[in-house]
Amino acid sequence: MNTQSNSDGALLQVTGLNTRIKTSRGELRAIQDVSLTLEKGEILGLVGESGSGKSVTLRSLLKLMPPSAEISGSVKWQGRELSTLSSSAMRSVRGGEIAMIFQEPMIALNPVLTVWRQIEESLHAHTDLNRKQRRRRAIELLTQVGIPAPESRLDDYPHQFSGGMRQRVMIAIALAGDPRLLLADEPTTALDVTIQEQILKLLLNLRDELGMGIIFVTHDLGVVAQLCDRVAVMYAGRIVETGPVNSIFRQPHHPYTQGLIASVPQAGDEGTPLLSIEGTPPSLLDLPQGCSFSPRCIHSTEVCRQRLPDLVKLSAHQQVACHHHLHIQQQRQPEEV
Repeated sequence: MNTQSNSDGALLQVTGLNTRIKTSRGELRAIQDVSLTLEKGEILGLVGESGSGKSVTLRSLLKLMPPSAEISGSVKWQGRELSTLSSSAMRSVRGGEIAMIFQEPMIALNPVLTVWRQIEESLHAHTDLNRKQRRRRAIELLTQVGIPAPESRLDDYPHQFSGGMRQRVMIAIALAGDPRLLLADEPTTALDVTIQEQILKLLLNLRDELGMGIIFVTHDLGVVAQLCDRVAVMYAGRIVETGPVNSIFRQPHHPYTQGLIASVPQAGDEGTPLLSIEGTPPSLLDLPQGCSFSPRCIHSTEVCRQRLPDLVKLSAHQQVACHHHLHIQQQRQPEEV
């Protein structure tokens, strides 16, 4: 159930990833049977409503979940299995080979340490540079992410930076270990559109310059269209559709994907009411039998309520998990002619 058929030589290959979290109210099935691949220099978007499992997927890849979480499945990084690595071996992978940008920099950054101290910590852990070299490298990193006058800003504290600049600092820290994979957890959510545009261009430039793979978590389909090569749509902890961005946007096969795209304002639709997906996502503590989207789906039938759909191939690069995707597409054809 990989998100693309040819996974040979993939930078990252995830198969059957599951994360279950024990809570006082029972076991929460945060992500279920998630499989995906990522090639060098590729940007994969993970999209879905809040609570769909996007952020948990990233944290599970790096074993950053709390002790109450049980993670199973295979995570192969450049052919090396991460799921069986010791804690010390995993620490060398985090930051050095795979880095993560967290959603809210004001929370992720330490408010009582200067930017220099926080960048140096990563450089000290993942490079052999001496202190003078680390200082020079920190200035280079701030320059690379577009912070003006980096020499004078290096000894400032996080609260002395704007939201967009704090996010750039987070990216600089992530780049300190020269990673080959960047996990970005909604890094533009709290930013205004102008700063968001700058951050997206920065990530694209870094991908082109460094050849990094990027997994970008977002709920904004506009960002996906602008930034990503492929997209995986998540709902209630599962991937329900995946494929190249152009293919998914042009011809979505899953009713949930169709609903997400229909809810985005389109040029020329001024004055037209936006469509919405009725209802709310199910609780991960009490998922419905069969397809989790069936209570909200206008195409739902008895088979949807009884049996979980498999993620099946539509083409070499596109997959969907829906019992009625062929019927849904046949209904859409006359509208598209």
